[in-house]
Amino acid sequence: MTCRSPLKLAACMALSGVGNLAMASDEPAQGFAEGSTLSVLNRNFYFNRDNRDAAAPTRNPGKQPDNGYSEAWAHAVIARFESGFTQGTVGVGLDAFAMLGLKLDTGGGRNGGRSSFDVLPVDHDGQARDQYTKFGGAAKVRLYDTVLKVGDVFPANPVVAAGDSRLLPESFRGVTLENTSIKDLVLQAGRLHAMSQPVSSDLRENFMTFYGGPVDSPWIAYGGGDYTLNDYVSVSLFSSRLKDVWNQYYAGTSLSWPLSDELALIGGFNYYKAVDEGQQRLGAFDNNIWSAKLGVRFGAHTLALTHQRNNGDDDFDYLRQSDSIFLDNSIQYSDFNSPKERSWMLRYDLNMAAYGIPGLSFMTRYGKGTDADYSNANAFYMRRDADGNPLTDQKRWERDIEVKYVVQTGAAKDLSLRVRQATTRATAFESDLDEVRLIVEYPLSVL
Repeated sequence: MTCRSPLKLAACMALSGVGNLAMASDEPAQGFAEGSTLSVLNRNFYFNRDNRDAAAPTRNPGKQPDNGYSEAWAHAVIARFESGFTQGTVGVGLDAFAMLGLKLDTGGGRNGGRSSFDVLPVDHDGQARDQYTKFGGAAKVRLYDTVLKVGDVFPANPVVAAGDSRLLPESFRGVTLENTSIKDLVLQAGRLHAMSQPVSSDLRENFMTFYGGPVDSPWIAYGGGDYTLNDYVSVSLFSSRLKDVWNQYYAGTSLSWPLSDELALIGGFNYYKAVDEGQQRLGAFDNNIWSAKLGVRFGAHTLALTHQRNNGDDDFDYLRQSDSIFLDNSIQYSDFNSPKERSWMLRYDLNMAAYGIPGLSFMTRYGKGTDADYSNANAFYMRRDADGNPLTDQKRWERDIEVKYVVQTGAAKDLSLRVRQATTRATAFESDLDEVRLIVEYPLSVL
């Protein structure tokens, strides 16, 4: 049986778990209770976005445009339980989660028409809700080196990745498979029929994309794998199908090659191809976009230069609020993925452990995009000026600064404090904004 589609790949993965018994782990199963873990993450999240150009076209067709000042302060409690597997050739287990988001401060003219996309859900009267919750779980089965999960899941790969950049993480509902029979190779596959946005307690039976908005699609399927060639090089190949919307294909590689004890060469390449599928719910398109990175790591310092190009006539789209856009120039606010857009970015990282302050790190980056052109975009991705003409020769830039500290010892061990600041400026097709995020996280291991 060939494994060219995501669903066939899932079957191949299951068979590979049986056909590679000699490679199966010799470690004894820990058991349902013995292998269980329970963790609780407290996350305090402050979000401040000042949109300097509220009249700019919206990034999300059919949604309200950015409307000035948005500010919210909230706290989350995220509890996750993961059981071990029962003894025997076929082991069964259970994963579950309970999440609570609490409003601490917002409103009073500070919703900015954007809170529903930023931190907290908004009621029909336009006010942020005082609290919201998420509950879910998944049954799981292990056969040798293959694990099947059915229920609420958090996939992580270049074509479907549950996002976690807001108060509560995103989740999906469906079936996933993971196989590790072959040393250094991790295979994944899945078929998902619903998604839950970070600011929603509900699961959507249809999906939402970042640039196209809600789409009437019954499922998304994916398959692929990550292979570590050696200590320095890894490669990834994945594909996905969002039914009646798109087929996406991804290829990527990552490099970290030591030149001496203190010096290393780093690099990477990411490539996506996206074509319309089935009933073309977001119109006809045939896009490809890629990014490449080259840099050096010298002791505590890392400096990298990246270049990215979208060769298509439409925005390169992905599932809303997900992390399934493994492109180097997809950063805090901007994705630099508009039609024909070319972008460059310079990034610098500093690890202060080398200077006697372990746990403290610093990052800054500057990206600039040019040549965005909507002349040939389809109706779902088209952006026009005030006179109704397609936007052409659009430019933008973004500068990010991030400081993070993780407590290394004592009662507060693993407590992290992070400050993220972003500034963007653009021509007509994007917003001019200043943004600050303050994030405090305290993970606790109960079991």
